[in-house]
Amino acid sequence: MTTAKDIMHPGARWLPEHETLDRAAQMMREMNVGALPVADGNERLCGILTDRDIVVGCVAAGHDPSRITAGDLAKGTPRWIAADADVEEVLRMMKEHRIRRLPVIEDKRLVGMISEADIARHLSDAQIAGWAERVYAEG
Repeated sequence: MTTAKDIMHPGARWLPEHETLDRAAQMMREMNVGALPVADGNERLCGILTDRDIVVGCVAAGHDPSRITAGDLAKGTPRWIAADADVEEVLRMMKEHRIRRLPVIEDKRLVGMISEADIARHLSDAQIAGWAERVYAEG
């Protein structure tokens, strides 16, 4: 059985909700990623911040990224998957919630992230096609 841990990108790091968006962008550049999971003071997932969130939600709105925090933009119900979850469960969750990145949790700790690139590298063409059709569907 292929699990979330088998296909994830290891080494993900939390972005504290109090961290500013300019620092978040620097971390994304340093880690060569486009999204970071946002954690509250108890290291519990409270959202995901993307590079697009920073550009559209802050910069394009005329706000100063050194004054806006990750927590200010982390909205909605965060989703995550257990490290030992079957890859079919990963795909189901991403399809159902129409999300493109999924934090992987093991023993209540962040151990990695699953992104579109991870899916493309590890799954069959049929699995990728089904996932993409649902995640990118209109409406």
